[in-house]
Amino acid sequence: MVTIKDVAEKAGVSISTVSNVLNQTKYVSPDLQKKVYQAVDELNYVRDSVASNMKRGYTKTIGVITSDICGLFYPYVVKGIYEIISKYGYSLTIYDSHVVKNEKGLQKEEESFRHLFSNRVDGVIFVSNVSKKKEKSYLSKLKKQACMLKTTPLVSLERDFSKYGIDSVFYNNKNTAKMAVEHLIDCGCGRIAFISGPAGEEVPEERKQGYLEAIEEHGLSGEVKEGMMEKGDYTHQSGYKAMKRILHQAWPIDGVYAANDQMAIGALKALKEQGIQVPEQIKLIGTDDVFATSIVEPPISTVHIKKKHMGRSAAKILLRRIEELQNMEDGNVVQSVQEPIAKEMETRLVVRRSTDRSSRKEMEFVDW
Repeated sequence: MVTIKDVAEKAGVSISTVSNVLNQTKYVSPDLQKKVYQAVDELNYVRDSVASNMKRGYTKTIGVITSDICGLFYPYVVKGIYEIISKYGYSLTIYDSHVVKNEKGLQKEEESFRHLFSNRVDGVIFVSNVSKKKEKSYLSKLKKQACMLKTTPLVSLERDFSKYGIDSVFYNNKNTAKMAVEHLIDCGCGRIAFISGPAGEEVPEERKQGYLEAIEEHGLSGEVKEGMMEKGDYTHQSGYKAMKRILHQAWPIDGVYAANDQMAIGALKALKEQGIQVPEQIKLIGTDDVFATSIVEPPISTVHIKKKHMGRSAAKILLRRIEELQNMEDGNVVQSVQEPIAKEMETRLVVRRSTDRSSRKEMEFVDW
């Protein structure tokens, strides 16, 4: 059986140098890296990564919990995460906590955390659907669980949990919704319907607040009638059904804001089926700027969110926390950021032909 000692002798370097090259733990010059990899190939050496990592209490695995990996949003976030962690020799374990009919609220999310902690992942990047009312007790319990078997750093996506001591990468959902609705108002819309996300979750509630604030600040509250706000579940099917209900209950309207792009695509299909012209009769806008909004007809206006960039930022923060823990355990003095990090991502309006017929902004490949 070929050992790491055999590789070191073949390459003419120390065992620690071979370890640093294979584990990507410290800088090694390109020339020495080439010698090590050449020796590995010639000897057909297979590293027992589990054994070597477990000696130090690390698995070189990062856990990720999303709320709908089959949607059009999170695959790009996960891609951004992987682009960063793979450079440092980490692998990815993904759990999806998307709740389908008849499942109990946070059950899948809590189970996902338990599995990841029991498998001793080195850190977890997660999306949580916990309600505002329960988040304090829920996150307190989560932080205790994260330290039971070993200290496991956590990074929240989409929601700011920094006040509970958890690093967070997020965007302002209320302002994002206001940006979309104000664009419809600027386009001349006065009776604006809203297709929201699931009830009881914080992100949909914040987008609802943004919609209502924009309506009120522009003196349009009197135009919001019963039946103009319908709930969806972020799928295109739910957007389609919600749009049909709105058309039946609240006609006439001249604008629609969908809380995500998938529901906006479903809404567009429903409008087309009724022979309603977009944007001439009804203007439509979504949120997220997923690729599909630029290839439907007409292309859908939206608010761009940096999905891959969000994933990259979360991964960098998590790796920094892991490195701090490793240095402390090795007895090295390091400068640690004691305060939790709260990184708010920028958003921007993307105007396409669903609100402005003259717009030429169609296919964009920023996050494809």
